[in-house]
Amino acid sequence: MNIVHTEASCGWGGQEIRILEESRGMLARGHQVVVLCPPESRIFAEAKRRGIPVEALPIGRKNLKGFFALRRWLATHPADVINTHSSTDSWLAALACKTLHDAPPIVRTRHISAPIPANRASRWLYTHAVRHVATTGESLRQTLIRHNRFPAKQITSVPTGIDASRFAPTADKAAMRHALGLDPARRYLGIVATLRSWKGHLFLLDAFASLAKDHPDLILLIVGEGPMRNVIEDKIAELHLADRVQLAGQQDRPEDWLKALDVFCLPSYANEGVPQAVLQAMLTGLPIVSTPVGAITEAIADGKTGLIVPPKDSQALAAAISRLLDDAVMANSLGAQAREDAINRFGFEHMLDRMETIFRAAVEPL
Repeated sequence: MNIVHTEASCGWGGQEIRILEESRGMLARGHQVVVLCPPESRIFAEAKRRGIPVEALPIGRKNLKGFFALRRWLATHPADVINTHSSTDSWLAALACKTLHDAPPIVRTRHISAPIPANRASRWLYTHAVRHVATTGESLRQTLIRHNRFPAKQITSVPTGIDASRFAPTADKAAMRHALGLDPARRYLGIVATLRSWKGHLFLLDAFASLAKDHPDLILLIVGEGPMRNVIEDKIAELHLADRVQLAGQQDRPEDWLKALDVFCLPSYANEGVPQAVLQAMLTGLPIVSTPVGAITEAIADGKTGLIVPPKDSQALAAAISRLLDDAVMANSLGAQAREDAINRFGFEHMLDRMETIFRAAVEPL
């Protein structure tokens, strides 16, 4: 198939990474793939760096410039299916295809749990302009069915697949820490996530502040970059944690940083599907503390493959982290079960199989 991905977002996170990883997998299966995105976006530079075909179009905003640019491109380039990923490019693609003769079908991937407006325009987009919707979790799918009353047969849950060989436990955490410039003698609590408000970094810092005295060897490692960095730095200073928190920034090999951790935490309070960072931590065999937001509990079963606490509750967060730090047997058991579960349910090839099936069905004549 000839698959076209569109992405209007200029940000960087799990959504953009999934697009590129899925594209890589489809290219390896013999499909033609191209990503259309704004020239100033991070995904444009990353696609080029990774050798994934990409073209720059001014589709970062809902305006006539973006509409005509995408329409011209589609009119002159053959495509079997268009996979859209954000609101802006979904609307631009829908309107462009509406004005083209014999336009390719659209598959809309919904990566986050933010609500869709219950209005006529959104209903037209999701039930008429789009041939099928893929969500990154079953709870997101159920929300579209129950809240928006979109047809269930047009929506499929396809969680992001992760390469289990890349994310795997290490037998020597000390050596990994040494390689990363970390102190092998310390213990590390960590989060790997874009620095956005809803990822819950500020609540994690409050929780860590209450843990720090009872766990003098514990360091909080924050991996990622984003618009909340200055706010997070101010919070660290306010809590007098500068010597106990390390901001590692964006890392090309998150697997190495996960392997250095003792406990992983993602205290998100909004906008999640099944986060890639949670799946990566599961495959790394880490004990995990997270929240029941979006589709997280489709990956983490409380007490079996991790611990689930209420969102925006720093005290509950601190208590769960402390349990894992103080009970090595429980921590190891949760981590081992998490890896086994992730291998069985969130494999990379399984994701490609399901998206391939959706694309082929979309291409078939109605």
